[in-house]
Amino acid sequence: MFNNFRINCSLFSSVFFSLSLLAFPQISFASTEAHLLDLTSHWIGYASIAVFILAYSLVIVEEKIHMRKSKPVMIAAGIIWAMIATIYAQQTDPVFHHTAEIMIRHNLLEYAELFLFLLAAMTFINTMGDRGVFDALRSWLVSKGFSLQTIFWLTGILAFVISPIADNLTTALLMATVAMAVGGTNHKFVALACINIVVAANAGGAFSPFGDITTLMVWQKGVVDFHQFFALFAPSVVNWLVPAIIMSFFVSREIPPAHNETATLKTGAFTVIFLFILTITMAVCAHNFLHLPPVIGMMTGLGFLKIYGYFLKMRDKRLLQTDDSSYGGETTLSVEGLKQTGKPFDVFKQLEHAEWDTLMFFYGIILCVGGLGTIGYLTVGSQLMYGDLGPTNANILVGLLSAIIDNIPVMFAVLSMMPSMDHGQWLLVTLTAGVGGSLLSIGSAAGVAVMGQAKGIYTFMAHLKWIWAIALGYAASIALHLWLNASLFDNIPIIK
Repeated sequence: MFNNFRINCSLFSSVFFSLSLLAFPQISFASTEAHLLDLTSHWIGYASIAVFILAYSLVIVEEKIHMRKSKPVMIAAGIIWAMIATIYAQQTDPVFHHTAEIMIRHNLLEYAELFLFLLAAMTFINTMGDRGVFDALRSWLVSKGFSLQTIFWLTGILAFVISPIADNLTTALLMATVAMAVGGTNHKFVALACINIVVAANAGGAFSPFGDITTLMVWQKGVVDFHQFFALFAPSVVNWLVPAIIMSFFVSREIPPAHNETATLKTGAFTVIFLFILTITMAVCAHNFLHLPPVIGMMTGLGFLKIYGYFLKMRDKRLLQTDDSSYGGETTLSVEGLKQTGKPFDVFKQLEHAEWDTLMFFYGIILCVGGLGTIGYLTVGSQLMYGDLGPTNANILVGLLSAIIDNIPVMFAVLSMMPSMDHGQWLLVTLTAGVGGSLLSIGSAAGVAVMGQAKGIYTFMAHLKWIWAIALGYAASIALHLWLNASLFDNIPIIK
């Protein structure tokens, strides 16, 4: 009873606080104007750069030292902002005292939108996995007795088609599982198939706001509308198709023995797929027609999934009670004539299985880059890249940098710089940041994940052997975009 009273008090205080913000908005927002100092030549600036480089070096060697990538960047973000806040707090002019607070709140708002959007998407993907959607697709592929070359093309095509709807990481892992199951001990085929899958997944994610974190950030920022992303479809196809055709000549036509594997869709699988499509539609409509952040549509859809999850849970609970089994333990569930072992469905379990390390990594990266921007380094970088090199060369360079570093901090830096560019150039940087990571196995989340899954077979060196073919696809996709979408450029793009 006391717990219920405490919960009710908590709910009442939350509602009262929210209403007070509406009634007295002045207590929630002090000032939105930030007065910035140029700290690029200050010791704080140099120290912040050193802290960020050290933290990101630990991220790069994550597989070697077995330290989750979120840990160093979260600490780095705290150190960088503490140093920035110290400098501004020491200023005699009071207009500078709240600058650090204003700037960090701005970065936190951007992170909150990205965090909630991805959390909703990951929960849907995990629920579809729980309902057997991906297992059914995998078992169908491995049980059909396709030749190795057919599997090479099918996994590539499916990676390209699925990644715009789901995400390139999940898609790459799913297709790599198929390639490993069919290829078996044929390591040459598995390596080629995995390279093809990574390139296809990254290319497929480049023309959809839902396919990659970078495209999602560009869409949420509002610099490219939802329908404008589809102008990158043909360049994305070429980006994957050029290396795929080249590598296909080295894939055997051997027909391995089919695997007698079966997987059955669980109750609610198609409903969850429908809810996911509905959620994506709501996110697009919220952004395009209601001028609301896309995350509103995603979180509303997550609410629908939770309600449907409640009915699934009640259904499973009734079945357990019918079988005279104790609720919550390991039991035998009778579903559509099949025997399954497990607990009743719980949507919050799917929420728990989200990639929390990745979500926390985004927090650290966004605040680190935001801190460097507050110091003034992004303004300097914008002048060096977009002022001196020109937008076309700078955007091509962004893709190359994303292969070495990571496309997420690079794209967030570009969005923080907000260089003055036309839609053609914004689409170009979206394309290059999305597919540039395919040049190296460590250049994208999909590549890193598949390396972990096909350990010892799909390696950094195995991928590096085909960098020339992938680079041809990268160059061809850029050339096609510059030609095909020339009407989107204010001026004729020049490559110096």
